[in-house]
Amino acid sequence: MRSEVKNAAAVLHSESRGEGPTVVLLHGLFGSASNLLTLSRHLESNYRVVRMDLRNHGKSPHRDYMDIPSMAEDVAKTLDELAVQSATFLGHSLGGKVAMQLAASQPNLVEKLVVADIAPVRYGRGHDAIIEGLLAMDLRALRNREHADEQLQAAVPELPIRQFLLKNLVRDGEGWAWRMNLSVIADCYDLLRDAPAAEPYEGPTLFIRGENSRYIIDENRVGIMKQFPDSRIETIAGTGHWLHAEKPREFNALVSGFLAEC
Repeated sequence: MRSEVKNAAAVLHSESRGEGPTVVLLHGLFGSASNLLTLSRHLESNYRVVRMDLRNHGKSPHRDYMDIPSMAEDVAKTLDELAVQSATFLGHSLGGKVAMQLAASQPNLVEKLVVADIAPVRYGRGHDAIIEGLLAMDLRALRNREHADEQLQAAVPELPIRQFLLKNLVRDGEGWAWRMNLSVIADCYDLLRDAPAAEPYEGPTLFIRGENSRYIIDENRVGIMKQFPDSRIETIAGTGHWLHAEKPREFNALVSGFLAEC
């Protein structure tokens, strides 16, 4: 049986900047609050932007269990600690699932919703090679970050993805350690593939997808419109899953335009 103390809702590490209506930014799997820094800086002149590290990521508490509902509970508890009664939420990938879950389970907290390149569906095991590659790394033998990159290259041949993943590698005394709770992420990966709760959310919702990504496909439109009746889908041409990093100007413009709508 899981420890209730260990798995109680966590107050997440968060960073707030700017003044105005609150916008909460939630990163994706293996990420951290810094992944959405460019968008945060774009919005800070008009909004109070709160970037959070999700459970078992970044500087947030480690727990021995994680699924989409528990991660949404963490966000709600953190908002309560910050005295935020409601906000607009933007989530990328796993963060988008957490935001959709929160909109379904506690819609009073969600004024508007932006979901970046993820649909409310259960996905396949697309991260197995990454997880296996990370777990196989011998951190005790690491000489430097270049050596870490060499160890990961066979499992993750794409340099930008390796660079993203290795941002989680931090100094630990004379050696190295993962800032994220890699073992629990691996153990709970099947739960993270789940769809968020299916209760409809009636508030304004924007889905943004990358033209070259397969995370939101045309077949998802019916389900999206059923669960989010006041929604629309925008596509950023020539970009993939990391659309906020690949095309920040276009992504930021879509987000800020949506937030400005009455």
